[in-house]
Amino acid sequence: MSYLYFKSLHLIFMVCWFAGLFYLVRLFIYFKESEKKPKVERTVLETQFTLMTKRLLYIITWPSAVLTTIFGLSMIYLNTALLDSQWMKVKLCFVFFLLLYTYSCQIIFNQMKEGKIKFKSTSLRIWNEVATIFLFSIIFLAVLRTTISWLFATLGLILLAVILMILIKIYKRISR
Repeated sequence: MSYLYFKSLHLIFMVCWFAGLFYLVRLFIYFKESEKKPKVERTVLETQFTLMTKRLLYIITWPSAVLTTIFGLSMIYLNTALLDSQWMKVKLCFVFFLLLYTYSCQIIFNQMKEGKIKFKSTSLRIWNEVATIFLFSIIFLAVLRTTISWLFATLGLILLAVILMILIKIYKRISR
């Protein structure tokens, strides 16, 4: 029975983690775009976005990432047979890269605290969609497990990435 509690908590904190990541990068974009504002407005916006980002990162995103990991590892501890599954090994690789992605957001936040994000707004928009690709990959692996072919999964991810890039380009044209 404790396995199902761990699984429930794992899913709840995974949703919180992704919610934090999606909003976090949006705040980076808003911060970056505030650089074009007049000095007084820019100062107010940058101060507010930095505070919001700090709270989101340290109160929601990182704690959720840690708790998701703890409850996920608890599930593996209770059911070590999961490690024999190929899909689980691939999922764990995606989770590792998701942790690196979260850490990279920490690096961008550190730049934000210094007053200057080094990436362009468009690059940040693309970076925001990377989390979407992680979400699709991890969920499809966890739900479909062995019923999905690797070829279909790879083509699906490539198609998703292409669609996201096209939507970003369309948004960029419309916003001009």
